[in-house]
Amino acid sequence: MKKGSIRTAKNRHLAGKSLWAQRRKTLGLVAITSLLAMTTACGQGATTSASSVNSTTSTPSVTPSPTPSKVAGKACKSEKATQASSGETYVCAVDRAGKLTWLDSATAKKLSDDRAAEAAAKAAAEKAAADKAAADKAAADKAAADQAAAAQAAAAKAAADKAAADKAAADAAAAKLVPKAAVPAAPQAQSNCDPNYSGCVPVASDVDCAGGKGNGPAYVRGPVTVIGSDIYGLDNDGDGIGCEK
Repeated sequence: MKKGSIRTAKNRHLAGKSLWAQRRKTLGLVAITSLLAMTTACGQGATTSASSVNSTTSTPSVTPSPTPSKVAGKACKSEKATQASSGETYVCAVDRAGKLTWLDSATAKKLSDDRAAEAAAKAAAEKAAADKAAADKAAADKAAADQAAAAQAAAAKAAADKAAADKAAADAAAAKLVPKAAVPAAPQAQSNCDPNYSGCVPVASDVDCAGGKGNGPAYVRGPVTVIGSDIYGLDNDGDGIGCEK
């Protein structure tokens, strides 16, 4: 047999073997698919049966949905009026939009409490602001009064200083205008007249009043004024006048 014939026969054998393996694989897949289909059908039948049994034995109760109130949110006319609806009490109150509306009691109370808290906070803030403004004004008034008092004291001191300066200047000017006291010039001694007397009293070893009891040797007729020392004892009574008699 030739080599070409042998190769062809071998190829045919291999092709037939491959085709047979493919058919076996296909048959296996078909069998597995059929088995899965049967299993699924049995499971569905059991579930259906169980559902049928359960449906015949018990029926679950359905909870009814609450009926919405026909009052809540509607406008009302008289604040704090109340009415009951669906077992709930509603109050006519001012809502957050500032309108009179029917609100459930809890919401109405919360709004009322919130407004009361806001009003209290606002009143406290206004009081604090008023107190601060009053304190600031008092401090400003005190500062102004202190400044005015300081200015007044400064003005009074300046006036006193000026008055003292003016007085000193006036005193200085007055001192310049007052003439110095003139020292009386000693009278020129007349010839043979003693300078201790006004009126000519002769210069001698002793002078007595004329007509008196003295013994001279010189005499003078009075009265004479003692302007120096009464060296002759003419002023017996010390009144500055000698030889009065």
